[in-house]
Amino acid sequence: MPSETVELRGHIIDSQTLPKVLDQIIAFGADYVIEKIQIGHSRKDASYARVRVDAPDAAILDQVLELITRSGATLESSEDASFEQAPRDGVFPDDFYATTNLPTSILVNGHWLAVENAEMDCGIVLDARKKRARSLRMHRIKRGDRVVTGHAGIRVVPLARPAEERAFEFMGSAVSSEKPKLLLIREIARQMREARKAGSKILFVGGPAIIHTGAGVHLERLIEDGFVDILFAGNALAAHDIESSMFGTSLGVSLKSGTPVEHGHEHHLRAINRVRAAGSIAAAVKKKIISSGVMRACVKRKIPFVLSGSIRDDGPLPDVITEMPAAQDAMRALLPGVGVALMVGTTLLSIATGNMLPATVKTICVDINPAVVTKLADRGTSQAMGLVTDAELFLRTLTRELAHAK
Repeated sequence: MPSETVELRGHIIDSQTLPKVLDQIIAFGADYVIEKIQIGHSRKDASYARVRVDAPDAAILDQVLELITRSGATLESSEDASFEQAPRDGVFPDDFYATTNLPTSILVNGHWLAVENAEMDCGIVLDARKKRARSLRMHRIKRGDRVVTGHAGIRVVPLARPAEERAFEFMGSAVSSEKPKLLLIREIARQMREARKAGSKILFVGGPAIIHTGAGVHLERLIEDGFVDILFAGNALAAHDIESSMFGTSLGVSLKSGTPVEHGHEHHLRAINRVRAAGSIAAAVKKKIISSGVMRACVKRKIPFVLSGSIRDDGPLPDVITEMPAAQDAMRALLPGVGVALMVGTTLLSIATGNMLPATVKTICVDINPAVVTKLADRGTSQAMGLVTDAELFLRTLTRELAHAK
C-alpha cells in the first residue's frame, strides 16, 4: 500500500486545518495514522502534527496529496519544488500547482522562498535570477516561464484568528437571518475604524441592489466620510446611481415614493447616453451632468473604481471595462494594501473579488440571499464572514455606527 508522511505546522487546531485534512484523506478512500502531535499551550503557540497517509494505490495517493497540500500539509521529505517551462503564452504546464489564498512558500535549493501576492487559482512562477516567486494568473503566463509543478517542496501556512475575531466569526459564519445584526454591524464598523487607523485600505464591492433599495445615499456618505478607499462594481450600480441623480429613480421607480414613474423604464438608458456623450463619468461630474450620488462622490474624493462589464449591460457606460481579463487585472492592481473588503448585494463580483484576495484580508459578505454568503466560502474564500440582511438596513446602520464613533 503506497504511503507518504506529511507535516502540519502553525495554528492547525483553531483554524480547523487538522480535522479538515483528515476528512479530506478519508473522503478519497485513503487512511491515516497520526504519528506525532504537539498542541500549543496558548493561543499564540503553534501546533505540529505528523501524519502518515496510506492509500489503496499511487493514483489515489497523488490525488490526496495534491488536495491536502493546498490545505496546509507539507511533505515530510525536504525535496525541492519541481518546475517546468510554460509551453506557450497563456498556458501552464499540465501538472502545474494551483495556488490557494493562504501564505505559501516553495523550497528552492534547500531554502524556503515566500510566494508573493497570495491568490487562489493561480500558478507559481520562479524568477531564479531575482530570487523571487509569485502567483500569476493563467492569462499572464509567458512562454518559457518556470512554473511550479506537482506538490513537493510547497508549504501552505494556516492562519490564526485573533481571539476577538473568533467570536465575530462564530456569529457570522452560520448562514441564518436570525443573527444579532446590530452586534455584527458594530463589529464591522470597529474593524473599518481600525483599518483606517492602521493605514490599511477599505475595499467596497457593491451591486445595484444598493441603489434599488435606496441605500445609495448611505454608501455615498461612507465614501465622503473616508471609509471607502476603492470601489468595485458593475455597469448596473453606476448606471442606476447616475439615473437616481438625474431623475430621482432607479429602474424607473421613484426613490421617494417607491412607485413607477411615467416613461421611467427609459431613465437608465437616457442617463447612460448622457454620460457617453460627455465621454466619461468624471467628465459628466465636471460638467455638472451628474450632481449627486456614489459615482460623483468617488470622482470628487478621487476614489479609484473599477466597473466591470457583463453580457447583459445596457450601453455600457464609457468607464466600464468589457474585456474580462483586463477588468480582473485592473481590480488586482488596486488590491495591495487592502485590509478590509466589504461586499454588499452582488454574487458574481463578490466571488470574483474573493478569488483575488489573500486570506489575510478581513472579508465581509452581506446579502439578502443566504446562498450568496455560502457560495463565497464554498469557492475558496474561507476567511469570508457573512451577514444575511437587506442592503439598505445594513448600510444605514453601518453609517450610523461609524458616525457615533467619531
